[in-house]
This record gives sequence, structure tokens and C-alpha cells, in this order.
Amino acid sequence: MTIGEYISALSDNPYFGAGFGLFGVGAGAALLRKGMQASLIFFRRHYMITLEVPCRDKSYQWLLQWMTAKGARQTQHLSVETSFEQKDSGHIKTKYDFIPSIGTHFFRYGRTWIRVERTREQHTLDLHMGTPWETVLLTAFGRDKNLYFSILEEARQMALTQHEGKTIMYTALGSEWRPFGHPRRKRPIFSVILDNGISDRILKDCQEFISNPSWYTERGIPYRRGYLLYGPPGCGKSSYITALAGELGFSICVLNLSERGLSDDRLNHLLSVAPQQSIILLEDIDAAFVSREDSPQQKAAYEGLNRVTFSGLLNCLDGVASTEARMVFMTTNYLERLDPALIRPGRVDLKEYIGWCSKSQIEQMFLRFYGGEGAKSQARLFSEKVISFNQNVSPAQIQGFFMFHKNSDPQEVINSCELIWKL
Repeated sequence: MTIGEYISALSDNPYFGAGFGLFGVGAGAALLRKGMQASLIFFRRHYMITLEVPCRDKSYQWLLQWMTAKGARQTQHLSVETSFEQKDSGHIKTKYDFIPSIGTHFFRYGRTWIRVERTREQHTLDLHMGTPWETVLLTAFGRDKNLYFSILEEARQMALTQHEGKTIMYTALGSEWRPFGHPRRKRPIFSVILDNGISDRILKDCQEFISNPSWYTERGIPYRRGYLLYGPPGCGKSSYITALAGELGFSICVLNLSERGLSDDRLNHLLSVAPQQSIILLEDIDAAFVSREDSPQQKAAYEGLNRVTFSGLLNCLDGVASTEARMVFMTTNYLERLDPALIRPGRVDLKEYIGWCSKSQIEQMFLRFYGGEGAKSQARLFSEKVISFNQNVSPAQIQGFFMFHKNSDPQEVINSCELIWKL
């Protein structure tokens, strides 16, 4: 039997024909499936654009807020975020924000439909926040990346609008800066009354520093500025820095040098990754280190404490690895306890004494609380009486006295001013 006759005989066999047909159908289906998969991969690579935003990225919270305002109206699957907002009347209002929940959602941005997939890894934690790891994946048709630039910029502007007129406080958490509490309403700089000329000098110096980075670059000078406010407690050092940040439109990064676990490397890293347009605040700097001029008894009091080293701080402020484009404010109640190396020019460029109230300060504070006809003469009389009792009175004492007598008659306040020191 020839080969042709053998093949012809097999083709006439119904069992063989059925098997060959099934094989052909299966092979064709497999090829079709692979072809569709390859086509889908090709289409995704060349005609779709995706954006992944992890929860550690700064734009993650902006994007969630944008989704809350834009996307939550178009989806039926939501999660809630509850917050509290204080009104001018003093009442606390409960606020509910509905955010698209974990899962897949479809939003329309302009003429483009966007697939948003929010995922959460239950077995993976963000070590700095202690919360499950989350990502948001945006997918849209097209090849234009400007779509996502527009979304992120719109989300950023929305976040800035919400914080407009407020000061954001940051605190160090691990190796990052995290917002501390709710943004605070900006305090007017004129509400912190310092002695004549002090506020203007500090504000002018800060504004000149911010507006002249090229001046430093052209002369090869590191673009950074250090300030030291010193004086008795309760005289307005921290309050003025808060008001100054509001006036400049800056946030405040509060750093506690006595924090356990704070090392030189971590301190240097925190200073280098501080948010843009922020003031780094080191309060009570004298309590963090032992001066080289201290007695053995004073040094012994600091032994055993886990703190950043003094040389590490000096290198962070003015060393080879120190960062630029930053403003550092330090406060202390005891200037004489500070090591001269810490407050030399280059590390501290401007020092200002914030001391006990002068007559001018007391008068201005009186006028802020008790204005009206004849208030200037009453303010002058009040300041003279206070100074005659005690010249070492702090603005905190004066303000506390005024708040205690906020509904009293100005003359009554003048007559009872000797009670200031009992508060």
C-alpha cells in the first residue's frame, strides 16, 4: 500500500476524522486566545497610559481629596473619613468625606474615561505610618501624559486651597516629616507685640533672604539662614515664630533634639528632606546639649541620655553635608548656656533678645484689649503702674491678666493691675 493510499484510508476512518477535527478546533482556539492576549498587550503598551501612585508619595493624599470632590459623585462604592472642624462661633462641626473605597471605579475627566483601581495590601504595612500599604492605579486611553499632569496639578491646587490662610505644623516621624494635627489658622504677625523694631528687623531679614537666592549663589555663600531668639520664658519667642511663618506663607517643622533614637544621620536626613517653604524650629536648644564650658556636675546630669551629638548638630547646620535653601530658628531661655561654637556667625546669622515687657509693649497690649475713647491715656497709666510694681513682667502674664478681666471696665483693670503676678 502506498503512502497516498494509507492517508486516504485514514481520512475515511470516522474516529480519526473526529479526533483530527477536535485537535484542529482546540489548536485554533488556543492560537486565537494567544493572538487576542498579544493584541491586548500591544494595545495596552501603545494606546493606553497608566499612573501608579503609592501611599508614600506626597501626591497620594492630594489625589484622594481630588477623588473625593470629583469621583465620589460618580461611584456607588464609598468609604468614609470623619473629621471635626471648629467654626468661628466656637462650635465643633462634624464633617464626613466620602472617598471611593477599595476596588475599581470609573470616572470621567473632561472627555476621557479613567479607570481607577484602589488596592490595599493587608499583609504589607507602611512602617512609618503603621497602616496597610495602599496604591491607586489610574488607567486611561491615549498616549498623552499631560492628562495625569493636569489631574495631579488640579489635586495640588485643591489641597492648597483647603490650607489657604492656615499654617501646617510638621513633626518628625521616622525618617520623614508628617503633618501634626490639623492646619492652624494663621496668626497675624501684628498680634504678637514685641519691643520696638524687633519684629520689623526679623521680618525684613527673612524676606530679603527668601527673595535673593541668586545673591548667595553669585558669591559662593551657602544659601541658608540661622536665627536665635533668646530671653525669659513667656515673652513671645515661639508665638512670634508661628506668626512669622503665617506672614511668610511657610509651614513649621518642629524638631525635638532630645527625642530618643534621634541620631546624627537621621538628623541630617530630616534637615535635607524638610518640606519646601518651611521653617525648621529647634526649641529650648540649651536643654539638648552639654556645653563644653559646663562644670562636671552639670555634664553628669546629661549622662545616659540617648541624644544626637553636639558635633553632629554643628555639621548639620554648617558642615560639608549640610543642606541649603533652609531657615532654622532656635530658641532658648538661657543664652549663657549655649556653646559659642553653636551661635557663631554662619550657624546663627541673627540673634534677637525677646525680653520683659517695656512700657511701649504694655501700652500696645492694653490698646488691643481695651480700645475706645481715652484709651491711650489709660494705657499709659496702666503701663506706668505695672512697671512701678515690677519691671520683670512677661507678655504672657499681661495677656493672662487681660483675659481674666476681658469683660471688666478699663479703669477697673488699671486699679487691680497689682494682681498680675498672682496669675
